[in-house]
Amino acid sequence: PAGMVLSVVVILLLSMLYEAVKMGKAVLLRRALQALPHSLSRESLAEPEEEGDSHPMQGRFPIFFPSWFQFHVAQTLVHVVQVVLGYLVMLAVMSYNAWIFLGAIVGSALGYFV
Repeated sequence: PAGMVLSVVVILLLSMLYEAVKMGKAVLLRRALQALPHSLSRESLAEPEEEGDSHPMQGRFPIFFPSWFQFHVAQTLVHVVQVVLGYLVMLAVMSYNAWIFLGAIVGSALGYFV
């Protein structure tokens, strides 16, 4: 019985974490859209060049990536975490145990509510 209770609690927490990651992904998307330049021309996507710099490779391979690219990388990592958590919860539910299934449902509801 203790092992089953622990399993249900873990699945409940994983479901809540899945919902939290899903919300975090939406927040990242909003910030990424705000960081996009108004014009999507090639010049506006590159880092602005400072006057007086005459290095031939400047602007082609910037050392620091633009903020929209950093947000895109963060969104990709958060998406991978969300997919992994989703598959873990699905794998647990596919054990066809009613208590595990209820733990996943209650965790998803609580995670969405919070």
